[in-house]
Amino acid sequence: MAREFAISIYLFVFRVLFSIFKLYPQKKKTVAVSSFGDNIAFTVNYLQNLTDEEIVILQELNSKFKFDSNKHNIIPFDMKKHPVAYVKGIYHLATASTVLVDTYQGFLASTNFRSGTTCIQLWHAAGALKQFGLEDPSNQYRSKRALDRFKRVYSRFDYTVVGSEKMADTFKRSFGLTDNRILRTGIPRSDLLYDVNHRDEVYQSINQQFPEINGRKIILYTPTFRDEHLSNYQLELDIKQMYQSLSDEYVLFIKLHPAVTGFITNDLFEDFVFDLSDYKDTNELLLITDILISDYSSIPFEYAIMEKPMIFFAYDMQEYKITNGLIHDYEDHVPGPVVGSTFEIVRIIQEQDFSIEKVSAFRDSWNEYSNGNASRELALFLTDTEEPKQHKVLARAD
Repeated sequence: MAREFAISIYLFVFRVLFSIFKLYPQKKKTVAVSSFGDNIAFTVNYLQNLTDEEIVILQELNSKFKFDSNKHNIIPFDMKKHPVAYVKGIYHLATASTVLVDTYQGFLASTNFRSGTTCIQLWHAAGALKQFGLEDPSNQYRSKRALDRFKRVYSRFDYTVVGSEKMADTFKRSFGLTDNRILRTGIPRSDLLYDVNHRDEVYQSINQQFPEINGRKIILYTPTFRDEHLSNYQLELDIKQMYQSLSDEYVLFIKLHPAVTGFITNDLFEDFVFDLSDYKDTNELLLITDILISDYSSIPFEYAIMEKPMIFFAYDMQEYKITNGLIHDYEDHVPGPVVGSTFEIVRIIQEQDFSIEKVSAFRDSWNEYSNGNASRELALFLTDTEEPKQHKVLARAD
């Protein structure tokens, strides 16, 4: 009850300020609210090639993406730590012609954009193994007021960008979208995974930063967000076992969810385990990764573009299905072995017990529009420069 009251007060203040700033003239400018940042960065970087309009990035406190301040007008978007800048951000939102967001933004429930403003959702995941939005199982414990607020937020998305028809169908169910509000331009950040030259640059940079790698192959572990691990992350992998069995040929990179803190690597295995949680761009790491270990994260959907092996470390799968709405056919859906112990991970890697054919099929299903030109396609749409090759918002015959 107290939380709902606090949210109501916040949204009321936001609505008042937004309404006042709407009295100012609308400008031809793009305003992006960055929570994750990568999709926004790829979009605005290409957008600058096509237009000289103003681009403003409102960067949330938990957004770790490093934007180039020489190219973009970056404003901290945090009400508590930067109240003046936050109000300035509301002004930019109220006077924008294009608004980009990359996650659920509660303040949208208090916005009534002008008819000439387009709001586009650049969702931070290319696929979904968990239920969210209207399908989130926790909705049964929410008040009607909260659910109505969620629906108001979803209604603000004029378009939502997707990389596949599978994700389009997911958004229709999760956000209540109609087909004409789906933008089939591909996921902007996925363009990086087609850049072979950049791969070489990243590999060289990482090896200079961590010379201990010494030519060994890279295993990347990217566990998903868990509420109970927000400030005291507990690693479920048996690092000692992996070190003893794999360290001659491999190193282990660990990249936690941006919201998770408190993880400290063990100095005993400092030439084997490397914490890259603060690394600016996960897709850069995917470029140089030889084996991905994940669980319920959306990262495998894009890593599949690389057509390399994956292992799904689902040690808490049964519990997670109940508490977080994991899809019912998870084990059959993912393109790699599903395991519950470090012993199984080691065995699979040593025996190379993978199916690249499954990875390729997974890639084709979830990345049909993410073909290396997604940023260009979206920027062309935003500027109405020319009609992109990909069909975008035409309703399907079915």
